[in-house]
This record gives sequence, structure tokens and C-alpha cells, in this order.
Amino acid sequence: MIFDMAPNTQHPTPNIAKALLFAAGLGTRLKPFTDNHPKALAVVNGRTLLERNIEYLKSYGINEFVINVHHFADQIVDFLEKNEDFGVKIQISDESDEVLETGGGLVKAKDLLGNQPFLVMNVDILTDLNIPELINFHLDNQPLVTLAVSARESSRKLLFEENNQLKGWKNLNSGEEIVVSEKPLTEKAFSGIHIIHPEIFEKMPSSGKFSIMTTYMELMKTEKILGFEHSGGILVDVGRPESVLEAEKFFL
Repeated sequence: MIFDMAPNTQHPTPNIAKALLFAAGLGTRLKPFTDNHPKALAVVNGRTLLERNIEYLKSYGINEFVINVHHFADQIVDFLEKNEDFGVKIQISDESDEVLETGGGLVKAKDLLGNQPFLVMNVDILTDLNIPELINFHLDNQPLVTLAVSARESSRKLLFEENNQLKGWKNLNSGEEIVVSEKPLTEKAFSGIHIIHPEIFEKMPSSGKFSIMTTYMELMKTEKILGFEHSGGILVDVGRPESVLEAEKFFL
């Protein structure tokens, strides 16, 4: 299956209109490109990852974006200005002083995200995930967090009970695992896309450098965190030079 991710294709407008794109990372797996550029500006068939994901989410009615920046932050800002923010509202969460990882980056952007649930996506993910289905799942079930997951190869897996509740994590390489349930659990790979209720900010560190997964491992003990299954679709983690070539097979 080939995806154009055409910018003019309009889908039903979701009830969530704001997204945070994580674009601050160093992109070390994507060297040598990231020696001189941010990973967000890696190109797949003539279009950057950043452009592709803005247009992808925009096509589903998401028209407000927060983008965190650190590595070659000025290149991202200049790219957005040159392209007039691709016709959406964009605010920059500046992590130039120190990259804060996903958890710290989320907290840093707190004041830009508002008081309604918002979507979070890693900028180096390309996918055909149906965003309205993900949003409707979240709104119907009202969890604190909904995590997009699929049955695919990954060295790290999230563990879910039969009711889709997150109850564990494991590293297949090291054997390390965290489990807070005695029920049978199913392994799924995280897709780098989540919907978060802003109530989470009351339940996590207020500053610092940390992974959002660390927070989820604590909150899954007491809070409703659900997995949204989208196995069978396309998802490419464009984190290595060879994965750019893989993505070009699917995304025109």
C-alpha cells in the first residue's frame, strides 16, 4: 500500500484540535544526517518528516501545534517560517538550553497545551493510523492516556490486560520488566503516538529531564491508561538511514 498523505485531503474534524510534536531529540541513530541537521528535517521522497506529520494531522482537522526544539533548533524555526507554518498555528517549546526527553519536554510545553486532551506524536514516525478512530476511542473510554500500539517487532514492549489497560513494560534485550498485574498480559509495541488528558500534569514531576514512560510506569498502578490497537497498518520509525529507504516505499 502506498500513501500520499495528501495535504488537501480533509477528513472528519476530530474533537481534539491540538498536537505536540516531539522534535527536540538528537537523532543519533540517523547520523550522519543529524551531524548538521535536526532529525525533523530528514527527507522522505522530497518532503521532510516535520512537513509530512503536520500535513498528516492537519488533514484530520488538527490545526494547532506545539513543537519542541533543541538540536539545530534554528533550522526548524527557519523552515517553519519559510513555509508559513503550513497554514496552521504553531508554537515553539524551546529546549535549546537542555534537551529534556519526552517527559520533561511534555512538562516544558504544559502552558502551551491548554486544558483539553491533546495528541502527542514523535516527529520521526510515519504512519497511516486513522486519527479519528484513535480520538474516538479515547473520548469514549475517558482514560488519562491512550497509547497507540501494534503487534510489531520492537526491543521494548508494553504489556496490557485483556481490557486494554496498561500494566507492564519489558525490555526484550536486557530481560528487565515492570509488571503490576497478576492477570495474563499481551505484548504490544508503542507507536510513538498518544492522547493525553492535561490532568496528567498534576500527577507527574513538575520539572526535570525524564522519559514519559517512567511516568506511565508509575501511573499505571492507579490510573486508567489504555492501549489503542492498530495492528496491520503501516508504521515506520524513521530513526536510521535505512528506515528512510523503507519509508519511501510507502509514503510518496
